[in-house]
Amino acid sequence: MTATKHTASNSQIRSPSELIDKSSMSGQQILIIALCLLFNMLDGFDITAMAIVAKTVSQELALPPERLGWIFSFALAGMMAGAMFLAPISDLIGRRKMIIISLLLVGVSILFTAKANTLTEFIILRFISGLGAGSLLACQATLASEYSPERFRALAVGAVTAGYPMGAMMTSVVAGYVMPDYGWRGMFWFGGIATVLMAFLAIWLIPESLKYLVNRRPENALEKVNAQLQRIGKPSVNALPELAEQDTLNNQRGFLGNILLLLGPDYRRTTILLWLAFFFSFATLYVMLSWIPQMVEDSGYSFVVGREAFFLFNLGGVIGIFLMGLLATRFWLSNLLLAMLFGSAIGMVFFANATVEQTVMMAIIFMIGVLLQGGFTGLYAAASKAYATQIRATGLGWCLGLGRSGAVIGPTLAGYLISAQFSMSAIFYIFAAPMAIAGIIGFYLKLK
Repeated sequence: MTATKHTASNSQIRSPSELIDKSSMSGQQILIIALCLLFNMLDGFDITAMAIVAKTVSQELALPPERLGWIFSFALAGMMAGAMFLAPISDLIGRRKMIIISLLLVGVSILFTAKANTLTEFIILRFISGLGAGSLLACQATLASEYSPERFRALAVGAVTAGYPMGAMMTSVVAGYVMPDYGWRGMFWFGGIATVLMAFLAIWLIPESLKYLVNRRPENALEKVNAQLQRIGKPSVNALPELAEQDTLNNQRGFLGNILLLLGPDYRRTTILLWLAFFFSFATLYVMLSWIPQMVEDSGYSFVVGREAFFLFNLGGVIGIFLMGLLATRFWLSNLLLAMLFGSAIGMVFFANATVEQTVMMAIIFMIGVLLQGGFTGLYAAASKAYATQIRATGLGWCLGLGRSGAVIGPTLAGYLISAQFSMSAIFYIFAAPMAIAGIIGFYLKLK
C-alpha cells in the first residue's frame, strides 16, 4: 500500500485513541489484553499464596494468628501505597516501564520470601510485593483500556480485573501439586520465577501507552505513536493531536488540585460515600481472601477442604465480575450494588448459621464469592460514572488507594479475633455488617 493509505488525516481522526475506537479489534490488541490478564493472574497468585500456606508458615515459625494478620496486612498496605504513589509515576516514565518495574519488584521479592525465616523478613518482603502488585494492577488496567475500542472497553477492563481472582483460584490448584513435595517455600519459588519470566515477556511484547506518548510528548513522540499504531494494525497519523481539554485542565490544576476538587462542593458527598463503600468492601473481601483456608481448617476440616473453599470463593468472584458487567448494561448500577453487596452480607449470615453438609457449605461460599466480588467490581464502575472525565482517574485512584486501608485493617482484626478464639461463624457475622453498609451506600449513590 502507499503511504497515503497508511496515514489518517487529522481532519478525519482527531487522536490515536479515536482511531482505535473507530476500528475493529486486531490480534495484537487482543494479545495486549491477554498479557494484562495473565499479569493480573500472577498478581493474584503471588498476593493470595500466603492464605494457602498460612497454616504451615505459622507452625514452622511459631506465629500466632494475630502475627499472621500482620503479614497479610503489610502486603495490602504495600498495595495501597503502590496504587496511590507508585502507579502515578507511570505518568512520568510511561506505563510500559512501570509494568516491567512492578513485575520485577513482585517477582524478586517473592523469590526472597521463599527464603524468609522471620516475621520481620516476611513483613518487609510482603510489603515490597504489595507495592509492585498495587502499581501493576492500576497500570495494566489502564493500558488494556487504552488499546481497546470503546465498545469492548468495559469487557476488556472486566477481563483484566477478573485475572486477580483467577490467580487466586490458580493458587489453590498449584498448591495441590507443589506443597506435598516442596512445602510452602515451593509456592513462592513457583510464583517468583513465573513473575520474573513475565517481566521479560513484557519487555518483548508490551507496548507503550499511546496516551502517555500523546500527553507527555517525549522525543520522537510522533514516530513512536505511529510505530505502536502500525504494530496493532492501524493507520498512521500525520501529526499529534492537540491536548484534550481534560488533560489541559489536569496540567493547570496539577495532582494536588485534582485531589482537592474531589472534596469540593460538587463532589464532596459522592467522594465520601465512595470512600466508605470501598473501605467496607475491601475490609471484608480481604478477610475472605486472607483467612478462608485457615478458618475452614480451624473449624475441623482438612487442608484440602480449606483449599477447595478458597477455590470456589474465587471461582464465584470471576463469574460475579462478568455477571455485574452484563447486568450493568440493563439495570441501574445503584440497584445492582444494593442487591449484590447487601446480598453477600445475607449469604455470610446464612453461612454462619449453616449446620449442613459440606457440599451445601461449599455452595454458599461460592455464592458469597459471586455476590461480594461482583458487587465490589461494580464500585469501580460507580467511581468511573460519578466523576467528570477530567478528574476520573484521580477519583478512582483515590477510591482504590484509601479504600485499601480497609484491606489493611480487616485481615489484622480477623487475626486478633481468631487468636481470641472467635469461631468462623462469629467472624462471618462480624464482617457481614460492612458489606451490608456498603450495599446501602451503593444504593444512595443513585447511579444509572
